[in-house]
Amino acid sequence: MSKFNKIDTISIIRKTGIVPVFYNSDVELSKKVVKACYDGGIRAFEFTNRGDGAHKVFEQLLAFVRAECPEMALGAGTILDAGTASLYIQLGADFLVSPCMVEEVVRLANRRGIPYSPGCGSVTEIVHAQELGCDLVKVFPAGNVGGPSFVKNVLGPLPWAMIMCTGAVEPTEDNLRAWAKSGVTAVGMGSKLFPKEVIAGGDWAAISELCRKSLGWFNG
Repeated sequence: MSKFNKIDTISIIRKTGIVPVFYNSDVELSKKVVKACYDGGIRAFEFTNRGDGAHKVFEQLLAFVRAECPEMALGAGTILDAGTASLYIQLGADFLVSPCMVEEVVRLANRRGIPYSPGCGSVTEIVHAQELGCDLVKVFPAGNVGGPSFVKNVLGPLPWAMIMCTGAVEPTEDNLRAWAKSGVTAVGMGSKLFPKEVIAGGDWAAISELCRKSLGWFNG
């Protein structure tokens, strides 16, 4: 089961503000990436279900996180059906994320007290997700939907909404300050936080430093 309760997990995501999004079939490499992010101040991490046997990697990664990164909430992303959601919940995922709304996952996650963030691309979809009990809603693909201005305009009539944007988020001062200024609760960031040459070179300190700078820009 998850380490944190639903309220605590959402609080961790809100406080951290940046949620790295990552997948690799190599368990040891994944451990190094997560630890580098943790050393850089990250406290919520999304491991995506994007490869055959991804759940096996997640299971080993979660055991590592519990031992070496005790303050981190580790979630599972790209969850597209209740069966997969149930598997990751059983493995101990702290939260679930989808690129779209999957109502059968909402019911399962609510039943088990696990935060579920479905991908939404309109005000109607965001409100529908809230009606179903999704506290933290994911806007995806955020850049195509309208970027920071979309979030700012949504929060006008829906000031209570908690929104996590993924897509078009970059580890630069201008980009992250623009997202923070929009009022977004958190942002998800993928490959741009993990440059291929940095991963290939095993420069984990560089990833830690980029996370540290990004958190400063977003939360500063």
